[in-house]
Amino acid sequence: MTANDAPNDAAPGPAAKKPAGDPRDLPDVSDLTIGVLGGTGDQGRGLAHRFSRAGHRVIIGSRSAERAREVAADDLLSGTGVEGDDNAGCARRSDVVIVAVPWDGHAATLTALREELAGKLVVDCVNPLGFDKKGAYPLRPEEGSAAEQAAALLPDSRVTAAFHHLSAVLLCDPEVAEIPIDVMVLGESRADCEIVQALASRIPGMRGIFAGRLRNAHQVEALVANLISVNRRYRAHAGVRLTDV
Repeated sequence: MTANDAPNDAAPGPAAKKPAGDPRDLPDVSDLTIGVLGGTGDQGRGLAHRFSRAGHRVIIGSRSAERAREVAADDLLSGTGVEGDDNAGCARRSDVVIVAVPWDGHAATLTALREELAGKLVVDCVNPLGFDKKGAYPLRPEEGSAAEQAAALLPDSRVTAAFHHLSAVLLCDPEVAEIPIDVMVLGESRADCEIVQALASRIPGMRGIFAGRLRNAHQVEALVANLISVNRRYRAHAGVRLTDV
């Protein structure tokens, strides 16, 4: 008998009680301040927009504090309470820091912020991709993935990986009320992953799903190349939904 064949006496119907330690029981994260490094880019702005709409205090970071404040005051974020600061200030003032910087600046940005990010929960959503006339293709960093590179560069931080498969177009569209997508969350600490899962689930339509340890991050990051091909072929904003979870 395989694990999938084993009987499950705890979950047959809606009246069944959840088993102890049910993975769907997530912590209350409503009071966390979220920082977004790379918050002046489309994905960063979109995440800032969504989390501010969910009631979080959000700080976007940039190499230039002035540039970050300009973006915090633009049409999308103006009036939402989103603040702008330089990257160091964003990291220091936030409980959870999302890394949404371009891949070519990933290592340098994190190296410069090692002290400010010490002890922080860091969520890496960077996708190492290359582009040529055939389209997008995944790159394989020496460490294995962007998330593993972040963990190597930030030994005193709690590094997770998530938010890779989100359409910046949908995130930044204020007319889109819900984004029906599953966010795969990876990390070494189950408790840290549950915090990130809970944050993902704060955005209407999204679910945060635990998807393994950081050593499995490469294929999650690489899948974005496939989604880009799907979106170009079908003129869509495709994401990922996991079945039977």
